[in-house]
Amino acid sequence: MKRFAFTMIELVFVIVVLGILAAIAIPRFSATRDDAQIAKGRSDISAIRAAIVSERQTRLLQGQTAYINHLDSLAGASADGNILFDNNGTVSNTLLQYGITAASTNGHWRKTAADTYQYRALGVDTQFTYTQATGRFDCVANAGNCNLLTR
Repeated sequence: MKRFAFTMIELVFVIVVLGILAAIAIPRFSATRDDAQIAKGRSDISAIRAAIVSERQTRLLQGQTAYINHLDSLAGASADGNILFDNNGTVSNTLLQYGITAASTNGHWRKTAADTYQYRALGVDTQFTYTQATGRFDCVANAGNCNLLTR
């Protein structure tokens, strides 16, 4: 009589191999997600800084030497869902064309005070400050993920 089935040893062997593959793959996916959060933060920072410079160039052509007053229209801290970096406090001038939605989870920005923002990545908040006098959007070196986000 012929039997068409797997033996118990074959099934255990397959389960062990699948367990080993899962143990290797899951940490790699986690590292990829962390790298993506840092890459998104770098991209956002570059876009914000480029927008500040672009706005400055526009103002210089109009004979104004001052940098923009604020990076968005919110006076204080943001709530989840608010749009950040959408304008500089005036309806006619947009900083980033689409803005960035505020949230308090990893990979998102939030505003904590006037001209002070935090980007959360790898479970750590990194604070950025916009200085109107110099037009700089910077974080404190070696604080949070500042070095990872700005290099």
